[in-house]
Amino acid sequence: MLLPELKLRRDKIRSLMAQQNIDAAIITCNVNLLYTYGQVVSGYLYLPLHAPARLFVKRPNTLIGEHVHVVRKPEQIIELLKENGLPMPQTIMLEGDELPYTEYMRLAGMFPEATVVNGTPLIRQARSVKTEMEVIMFRRAAAAHAKAYQQIPSVYREGMTDMELSIEIERLMRLQGCLGIFRVFGQSMEIFMGSVLTGDNAATPSPYDFALGGQGIDPALPGGVNGTLLSKGQSVMVDLGGNFNGYMCDMSRVFSVGKLTDEAYAAHQVCLDIQEEVANMAKPGVVCEDLYNKAIDMVTKAGFADNFMGIDQKAKFIGHGIGLEINEAPVLAPRVKQELEPGMVFALEPKIVLPGVGPVGIENSWAVTAEGVEKLTLCNEEIIEF
Repeated sequence: MLLPELKLRRDKIRSLMAQQNIDAAIITCNVNLLYTYGQVVSGYLYLPLHAPARLFVKRPNTLIGEHVHVVRKPEQIIELLKENGLPMPQTIMLEGDELPYTEYMRLAGMFPEATVVNGTPLIRQARSVKTEMEVIMFRRAAAAHAKAYQQIPSVYREGMTDMELSIEIERLMRLQGCLGIFRVFGQSMEIFMGSVLTGDNAATPSPYDFALGGQGIDPALPGGVNGTLLSKGQSVMVDLGGNFNGYMCDMSRVFSVGKLTDEAYAAHQVCLDIQEEVANMAKPGVVCEDLYNKAIDMVTKAGFADNFMGIDQKAKFIGHGIGLEINEAPVLAPRVKQELEPGMVFALEPKIVLPGVGPVGIENSWAVTAEGVEKLTLCNEEIIEF
């Protein structure tokens, strides 16, 4: 029997398909299978507009169900559709922004009479507004995330490097049930669990489109920790993704080795003030660009614009949607005219990097409600001294 939650998600996709006159979809990427089937498999979910979905699975080959078919290759989909009396689609959508070219062309070639369209934007649009169950999953992830972060001071030891501290925090996260995998949408977007940034490493530009960079410990993964010794007078920002149940909860907190400069505490307060103001503004119908502009206006008036979201290389956003991947819609950025909708979940992360000190600021996960927003990640937001 199809779970009501999965039916709801599939029907959200179908509704968007109907608007674009798309007859069917083939879904095969892990994240989208998790969204529409409830688990990752090696196979293909065939989602017709007016008939039950069918799973054509290669591995594991032990799955059973009314509409589950074990296959060795995707070409068998056509044979099985015909055997079950289903018409061939005139328009079919594939995950064009996610599939390798060869796989895309192979699947497209199975439907020579059909128009093939890119379904990735449509599926991501459906995923951008969460169901009630998805928001519940986020609340559970946020609680586990906060529990791990609350224990961070207990694992700090004098003389540690940023990497050594990161390893201990990763362990705390795993003990709370973190899956470890950090799912990101987009080509060449890579990171291991998240980042721990201290001192001037936080200002090091990275090729990845995250809020802050970091040198990394090897050119093979140029981002995050670089072996910096945690030194007095420097800040430490912990930003590890909280994937405890498939949903990427996002939270950053700042710690310090001894006292920081007065400027650092002032800058941190500016970020907290930005968070409060943006959260007060955020509600259904509000345009993403307006939230970004409010943050820029506040940080400029406070005198920290040159250090906001980086120094030499700045992130051009203050927040981003989160879900089964860390970077979903909406994006709080300039020229983004998208309006917030109830059910959207996003991370808001105003951050300032100070030379010689390191990063300060805040990041929390928020769910858009009918009246405003709900903060999901509940954990101390002040700078905590080791």
